[in-house]
Amino acid sequence: MTKDEYDKLCQEIWHHNRLYYGNHAPVISDEEFDHLLKRLEKIETAHPEWVAATSPTQRVNEKPSDGFKTVTHKTPMLSLANTYNESEVEEFIKRMHKLVEKRDLPFSCELKMDGLAISVTYEKGKFVRGVTRGDGREGDDVTANIKTIQSLPLQLYGDHIPELLEVRGEVYMEHKVFEKLNQQREATGEVLWANPRNAAAGSLKLLDARETSRRNLSIVFYGIAEESTFSIKSQNEVHIYLEKFGLPTLHQVKKCETIEEIMTFADKVNEMRRSLPFDIDGIVIKLDDMREQKRLGNTGKNPRWACAYKFAAEQAVTQILDITVQVGRTGVLTPVAELEPVFVSGSTIARATLHNEEEVARKDIRIGDTAVIEKGGDVIPKVVSIDLSKRPAHSTPWRMPIHCPSCRTPVAKVAGEVAVRCPNPSCPEQQLRRIAYFVSKDAMDIDNMGEKVVEQLVKKRFVQTASDIFTLTADQLYQLDNFKEKSVSNLLASIEKAKTVTLPRFIMALGIKHIGEGTSELLANRAGDVDTLAKMTAEELISIEGIGGKVAASVIEYFSDPFNWEEIKKMLSNGVNPQKVNVVNFKGHAFEGKTFVLTGTLQIYTRTSAATLIKERGGKVTDSVSKKTDYLLAGSEAGSKLEKAQSLGVKIISEEFFENML
Repeated sequence: MTKDEYDKLCQEIWHHNRLYYGNHAPVISDEEFDHLLKRLEKIETAHPEWVAATSPTQRVNEKPSDGFKTVTHKTPMLSLANTYNESEVEEFIKRMHKLVEKRDLPFSCELKMDGLAISVTYEKGKFVRGVTRGDGREGDDVTANIKTIQSLPLQLYGDHIPELLEVRGEVYMEHKVFEKLNQQREATGEVLWANPRNAAAGSLKLLDARETSRRNLSIVFYGIAEESTFSIKSQNEVHIYLEKFGLPTLHQVKKCETIEEIMTFADKVNEMRRSLPFDIDGIVIKLDDMREQKRLGNTGKNPRWACAYKFAAEQAVTQILDITVQVGRTGVLTPVAELEPVFVSGSTIARATLHNEEEVARKDIRIGDTAVIEKGGDVIPKVVSIDLSKRPAHSTPWRMPIHCPSCRTPVAKVAGEVAVRCPNPSCPEQQLRRIAYFVSKDAMDIDNMGEKVVEQLVKKRFVQTASDIFTLTADQLYQLDNFKEKSVSNLLASIEKAKTVTLPRFIMALGIKHIGEGTSELLANRAGDVDTLAKMTAEELISIEGIGGKVAASVIEYFSDPFNWEEIKKMLSNGVNPQKVNVVNFKGHAFEGKTFVLTGTLQIYTRTSAATLIKERGGKVTDSVSKKTDYLLAGSEAGSKLEKAQSLGVKIISEEFFENML
C-alpha cells in the first residue's frame, strides 16, 4: 500500500459518506462501507504517520473536553427579525424597495430550520473550527463535537476551493433519531427532551465528543460569512456553490420577486411541514443580491436585508381519554389530560397539563372530548379548544377530587390562591416530587438520575429524603432495573460531581415554597452561606431588595423545622459543599438597580441566560411581581404574572425590547 493509494481510499470513503448522508442515495451496502472503513483503520495502524486530521477515522476525540473556549465571530451571527403575517412581510418588502431604490427586486426564500445556529470554518478545504452563535458576537468553540456529525465533510472536494471559507448553518436532530433517543432515556429513567431542538442543543454542548457522536446529529448550511474568492453574487447561488464542495444544503429554495410569490412558497412549505424529517418553524426571506446585503448591513440586532416569516404553532386533533391529577412537590394538585397519542411539532404527545380547576371549567374540558392541541412556543403541549359537536352525549363536567389521589388526605384551598393543595407533608407523591426536583437540572443537576430512577430508589426505600442520595452505594444501584456497571459508575460519578454546587442552586434545590432561581440568587448574595441564611430574621430578609413578606415567612418556616435543618447537616457531612457565586457588574448600565421578573417562553434566550445577563449588568431578578418590579420580560404563554403586572402598571417588555436594552 502506497501513500497515494491510502489517500485514494480516504477519498473513496468520503465519496460514499456524501452519497449516504448528503444525497440519501448510497450505491454500496452498509456492510461494504464498513469493510472499506476497517481496511482504512488497518492501514492507519501500520502507517500512523499517514493519518491526517481529515481522515474518515478521525471524527471523535478520545478524551472529554475540560470546557468550551469562547471565540469572537469575525462576522456577527445576528438573529433575524420575525414577521407573523402577510402584511408584516409586505412591510419588509416595501422597506427593501425603498432602501435599494429598485422596482424589480429578487428575494431568495428558504426553510427556517429549528435547530442550533452554527458557524463552520474551512482553511484550504480542511475543516478547522465550529462555533455556536452564542450572543451573536461570541460563541462556544464546539469543534470536537461538531466534527462527529457524519454529514459534515472534514475535507471539501471539487475545483477552485477557496483558501478560506466560513459558512453558516444549523445543527439539528431528525425526528426518527429524536424519538429513538427519547425511548432510550425513558427506559433508563432520564428526563425526556421536550423537542428535537433542545436535544440537538444539549448534545452539541456535551463535554465528551464520544457521547455527542452517539446522538446522530445532522447539519445543513445556508449562508457564507467569509469567502476568500468573493465570487458569489447572489443568495440563490450560495446553495449551489456550497453543494459543489460536498456541503449539505437546503433543497427547498425559491427565488421570488413579489409578495404573492413569497406567500405562495410559504403556504407550500407550511403544507409539507409535517412530512419533513426535521423541524422547521417558518421560512427565511433574504435579499438575493449579496452586494446589496453588505451595503445595507445590520441594525443593532438584526440584518436589515432578511427576515423570518414564522408559522403559527402546529395543531393536531385528538381525544381526551382521561383527566388525571398530579401532586406536585409543594402539594399543589394539577389536572392533566391523558390523550390519544398524536404527533405534533416533532414529537408524539400523550399528555397535556390543564393547569388548574378554573382553567378546566373555563374551557369546559371533559373526559371523552375531542380536543385541538398545540405546543405553546412549540414546546409545551396545551389544549387549545374543544370540538363540542363531537362531545359524547352523557359527558359530565370534571371536578377536582376532594381527597389527595396519593395519600387520601382531604385537599385544601388557600384563600386568594387558585391552587388546590394536599396539606400532608408526608404525602408519598410530594416526597417523590421533592426528590425529583432536588436532582433536576435547575437544582442540583445530577445527571443520569431521572424521574424513573428516583421512583425506583424511593420504592426500594434506598432514598426517602434528599440527603439519602449522597449515601447511595454501588450495591444498591445494581438492584435497579437496567442498571449495569456503566450505569452505576455514571450515576455515582454524577452524585460526586453534584456535591460541589453553587449556593444559589443549593438554596433552590431545597424546595422552599415561593423561592425560584431569582430569589435564591438574592438570598445567596446577601447571606453568603447556608448557616447565615438559616439564622436571618424576618426583618433582615425583608430588607433585601426583591424579598417580600411572603418569601421571608416561607424561609423562616422552612428553617424553623428541625427536620429540614437536620437534612442540610446530613448533606454537608456527606461532602456537599455549597459555594457562593461572585456576580460581576457592568457599571452604569441601564439595568443597574432595576428589578426584573421573567415569565412565559422566551425564543432568543433561556430564562437562565436572560437572568444572568440582567444580574451581570447590576439588575435584580425576582420570582414574583410587586409594586417594586421595574420590568416584566414576557415571552409567549405568559400567564398570571402578566395579568398582575398589567394591574400594577409595571412596564411590560418583549424579548426584542430587552435585546435593545442590552
